[in-house]
Amino acid sequence: MTGSGEARAVVGAETGEERPAEVAAAGQGERRTVVDFDGRAKAYRPLTPPERTAAVITGLRAYAVGDFFEAHELMEPAWMGTDDPAERDLIQGLIKVAAADVHAVRGNPRGVARNLEGARDRLRRVPGGHAIPELDIDLPELLTAIDRRLADLAANRPTDPLAITWSRR
Repeated sequence: MTGSGEARAVVGAETGEERPAEVAAAGQGERRTVVDFDGRAKAYRPLTPPERTAAVITGLRAYAVGDFFEAHELMEPAWMGTDDPAERDLIQGLIKVAAADVHAVRGNPRGVARNLEGARDRLRRVPGGHAIPELDIDLPELLTAIDRRLADLAANRPTDPLAITWSRR
């Protein structure tokens, strides 16, 4: 069950059989599909919470030194490794911030804006800004920075990568 009271289903890769998400979490390493609230199937390859946290931290460190593509790649297993909607939104939002800067490096301002808009939409859905118990990310600051950068892009002003403030709890 999710916080909204709606059940989520997980479809097993081998059988196509739907099972509650809680049952699916027990099968570590198995490739499955999470059916999100919008009805779209998403990849789900369970990882333990410490593995997901480590992947996100490693990705945030890569982002901080300007390795945006690597940051995206490092965080993707964490996003695919959880079936928790808030955690998926948080991680996918961070991935989209990194993807925005991949587009910036390539000189594609439209790609920057589209990824930042997607990041903002996902990060706004994270209840209280927290979804990973061992990690504290300053989401209000990040959301403000995203809005500022989007305004700069709309005004054709140059932009820089965002600072993502985070710490371990």
